[in-house]
Amino acid sequence: MLTISSLTYRIGGKALLENASASIARGRRIGLVGRNGSGKTTLLRLISGLIEPDAGTLALAKSVTVASVAQEVSGGSLTPIETVLIAHAERHALITEIGETKSAHRIAEIENRLHEIGAHAAPARAAAILAGLGFVEAEQHQPMSNFSGGWRMRVSLAAALFAEADLLLLDEPTNHLDLEATMWLENHLRHYPHTLLLISHDRHILNSVPDGILHLSNRSLTLYPGGYDNFARVYAERRSAEVAALARAEVKRRKLQGFVARFRYNASKARQAQSRLKALARLNDTPPAIESAGIEIDFPRPEMLAPPLITLSGVQAGYAVGKPVLKGLDIRLDPDDRIALLGANGNGKTTFAKLLAGKLIPLAGEMHCAPKLSVGYFAQHQIDTLDAGESAFQQLSRLMVKADPNKVRTRLGAFGFSGEKADIVAKNLSGGEKARLNLAMISHGAPQILVLDEPTNHLDMETRDMLVEVLNGFSGAVVVISHDWNFLELTAEQLWLVADGTVRSYDGDLDDYRRLVLGNGASIEKKPAQEKLAKGKSQRRDAAAARAKRAPLKRAAESAEHRLLEAEREKAKIEVKMVDSSLYGCAPERLAELGRKLNAAQQAISQAEADWLKAEEALEAFTVAEPSTER
Repeated sequence: MLTISSLTYRIGGKALLENASASIARGRRIGLVGRNGSGKTTLLRLISGLIEPDAGTLALAKSVTVASVAQEVSGGSLTPIETVLIAHAERHALITEIGETKSAHRIAEIENRLHEIGAHAAPARAAAILAGLGFVEAEQHQPMSNFSGGWRMRVSLAAALFAEADLLLLDEPTNHLDLEATMWLENHLRHYPHTLLLISHDRHILNSVPDGILHLSNRSLTLYPGGYDNFARVYAERRSAEVAALARAEVKRRKLQGFVARFRYNASKARQAQSRLKALARLNDTPPAIESAGIEIDFPRPEMLAPPLITLSGVQAGYAVGKPVLKGLDIRLDPDDRIALLGANGNGKTTFAKLLAGKLIPLAGEMHCAPKLSVGYFAQHQIDTLDAGESAFQQLSRLMVKADPNKVRTRLGAFGFSGEKADIVAKNLSGGEKARLNLAMISHGAPQILVLDEPTNHLDMETRDMLVEVLNGFSGAVVVISHDWNFLELTAEQLWLVADGTVRSYDGDLDDYRRLVLGNGASIEKKPAQEKLAKGKSQRRDAAAARAKRAPLKRAAESAEHRLLEAEREKAKIEVKMVDSSLYGCAPERLAELGRKLNAAQQAISQAEADWLKAEEALEAFTVAEPSTER
């Protein structure tokens, strides 16, 4: 189907691909992975013929059709259903021709071909694809000009799927989708009847859809069998072997350097020394096979507040009085909550997120927030509102007005903007860099609640994994909206469904919700209202009792961790003082005193470590034994 041979492509003199080779057989579903900026999108453009390689070849089998998602979709008078139907070029050409030709023989030929390609069932198939991507029937017949850019991208994706080309190229197709549409797309791609090459940072999709992973790294391509987890396991094993090889090479290098330094001017050893110099040069010319490490993310520890952080009683939320998007909201949010919001696009997830973030005032009802409460809100399209002409340092400095410039830079460094990177203007940052800058900006004030609306859209796999780790260690509450199944699975402990004009606890897990969305699950309303109400009251009582028992354990762990950090800082200060050479011989009493203080600091560290480990073990044991307290 597709053969890539010794492919080289350069941008501004920098090679993104160099002598890269790979072969993809017909009918394979391949996930294309690699670090941001490694050249994945460039490779798809090369395959599409939009750009030409500097060297090497890209060979497609004869008569192969290629489809991809158009990045710009016009907002004219055509409807989504018409736009999708036109995407099947042969069907559209034949239908156009049959309306123009007068030859009975040609009409018969066209009718026969239309039957062969299933043209008469095409409108129903196009409508089903659009429905899967979130378009209700009425919307499918509205002009494209009525839709936002994100919804037009969904139409473009639908058109690419409908065309059923021999080779389908998809570059982050879920970026404009919600969780429900992402579930549908994943299921659809698993049954795609032709060849698929897919770029995605969604681990769940990369495990579910592809039967192979094509890894772009160090300007080369390597094809691995199976899904992403299998690739990651094999790749990690190879990297471990490379680390060991590099360690052996380093030992050899040191031996060679030692020999050369000792004998290069010794006549009897000169030839051997020159031989070792050449070997050393070959070692130094060998490029490292291991990719550079990813960036760091660090959320500041918030000031602890007594629960609840937010309480809603009979609240209505929306954008105009008398026209609530959500109503009947009776909810509380506590410091250790990890909530994922589910619900189809347009049901009010973002409205609810804005309400929690204080961006909307309740239209009715009561909303109580804890004193000193701070909320960090990551809006889905907020990265598009960054000042394009200002650097990361300038934008964060406006928020941290009283902070020393070095503190601002330290904060940026914790999100991957160290050194000169902090001074690059926003328009020259990648989507992932803008997302990280936004995370740095919303969290600078150490908020007790993080409300994150699609935070992973522009993040690569490594950064998503790091965000999961940091969120799981965050001591405040987290409310997240995401189409990334793996991200939700690893961060959310409770699921709230936004549907039918309200928000309520979802009585099930993500797998149950998938079955519900894909139409092979039962309704979520399984229990009588009184039974559910009684269960809710009981669960809230149990949750309150559990929080009361957990609180002292959590405080003990935090206290021990604080003492550990203080003792380590004290030890570091003493060690700096003891470096002063004037103490030795001239101030023995002072030196002895510092020695005693150093010993005391070391003992304090040991005690704090023991206390912290003991408290963490008690907290973990309580968490494991704690009964479920679903709302």
